[in-house]
Amino acid sequence: MKQEQEVGPLIDRLIEAEALIQATLSQPRRSEPDGCTKVTIKPIVLKGERMYQFSSYCGPKVLHDNRTPADTAAQLKETLADTYRQGLLQAAEADYQVLVSKKGKAAVLRKPPTKKAEAAAPAAHNRTKNYVLEEGTPVPFLIELGIMNEQGKVLAKKYDKFRQINRFLEMIADVLPYLPQGRTLNLIDFGCGKSYLTFALYHYLSVMKGLDLRIVGLDLKADVIEFCSGLAERLGYDRLRFLVGDIAQYEELQQVDMVVTLHACDTATDAALEKAVRWGASVILSVPCCQHELFRQVKSDVLSPLLEHGILKERFAALATDALRAKLLELSGYKTQLLEFIDLEHTPKNLLIRAVRSGKASTDAEKARLAEQYTAFRDFLSAQPYLERALGQEPAVLPPLDSNYR
Repeated sequence: MKQEQEVGPLIDRLIEAEALIQATLSQPRRSEPDGCTKVTIKPIVLKGERMYQFSSYCGPKVLHDNRTPADTAAQLKETLADTYRQGLLQAAEADYQVLVSKKGKAAVLRKPPTKKAEAAAPAAHNRTKNYVLEEGTPVPFLIELGIMNEQGKVLAKKYDKFRQINRFLEMIADVLPYLPQGRTLNLIDFGCGKSYLTFALYHYLSVMKGLDLRIVGLDLKADVIEFCSGLAERLGYDRLRFLVGDIAQYEELQQVDMVVTLHACDTATDAALEKAVRWGASVILSVPCCQHELFRQVKSDVLSPLLEHGILKERFAALATDALRAKLLELSGYKTQLLEFIDLEHTPKNLLIRAVRSGKASTDAEKARLAEQYTAFRDFLSAQPYLERALGQEPAVLPPLDSNYR
């Protein structure tokens, strides 16, 4: 057994060398009701980066907190100095027992290791997920867009985007049975932006699944479209085109099988949904963005405690807008779901409307029930939805909107 003099440099060295397998802090200086009696620290991988998970045992509860290596080193030193009298730092090279006196002086004893070297590798924070696009397998468009390197490793800062792309492709896989068979498919991405998901859609359906298809990406920004067109040419994606244009004015195609619209602002989402319904698209995938129309319209004495707060009114109006959209799509012959696109921690704009043509005609009674639900909700909110107006009072079971609406 060998005595070490300085605990701070030891902690810094173990963290910097990624040698710490586990740390355990115990024997609190002060006894408090429901206070924490022990803390363990273990390395984990979170979003592709090395982190350390603190587990604090406080009565019947275990509280978890994830910290960066730098924060971990600082927190370990501070907690040993102020809160606990004993610490055990376990590495492959040795175990280090830290004993802190009442006056705050620390002594470090080095002992033979009790953890194996392979335990130094951090555990994945979440169980391994089988992605559609696997990490470690180079994907040309992901490399070009700066998400992967040439060896197929996902860059740490782009891991959220990598997860989003895979989540999107999982949803595409779910709707494949609803697409027509035996002919060329037409797909369009309205408001495609930099087109991460447009390229993912083409790669998955054309390269991986071998489907005969054409995809159009449409956006108002000419510089973005120029970039995407150049990238499609470099990748050899010869059936993927990008055009500058407005959703409401797009008239090139007469028949489209899948319409995708991600983060189109306000009523631009409704314009895309209206196009999709008129084309009779088999699949609609829409992630709405900012939604101002209903915010300006909604009125209700019953809801006044909610509506008098701007932030609550904004969130409520967004949810109500999507509820009205979903019901209008059902009235137009679609089976509709509202799904979480990605975790809320990444973006508040995380709701996806997924609609597929139901394949069976609704009875008059079913249509009447849906229409009654829709109109009751719409009128309760004093709403005049763009999508309903754009569809020209379709389906016919809906009563006409207030003629005084401007």
